[in-house]
Amino acid sequence: MSGQHDEGHTVAGWTGCAVATMGTAVIGAGICGWRPGIWLGPALTVAAVVVTWVLHLAGWGKPPGVRPADQHPLGVRDRSARQGHAGCVACRLAGRRAAWVPAQAAPAPAPETAAAETAGARTAGAGADVPA
Repeated sequence: MSGQHDEGHTVAGWTGCAVATMGTAVIGAGICGWRPGIWLGPALTVAAVVVTWVLHLAGWGKPPGVRPADQHPLGVRDRSARQGHAGCVACRLAGRRAAWVPAQAAPAPAPETAAAETAGARTAGAGADVPA
């Protein structure tokens, strides 16, 4: 099962998460009385966004959506990052514009199927929580 799904773990994601966690810890220390933490914490949190973005553009991130199974491991570099990823805000902000491929809409259910589902919902019973 673990080889069939992509959780999106990337070097860019883990690094950005680590820097953001340090930033929020420093903010907490600043709230507890360490005065430099009030300014250093937010700076680290903003740095987390920048670090994640730069690593994504360098190929250590992932495009939107599910990657092929051979690209799931953490240390695999994304070779398509130079051209930009379709639908990726980070790539678009960097000026890398890939061709946009709109998502395919789910087909509408056949009219007889929709009518049968509606009829089945209405006959669920007196105590059912189904709107009529």
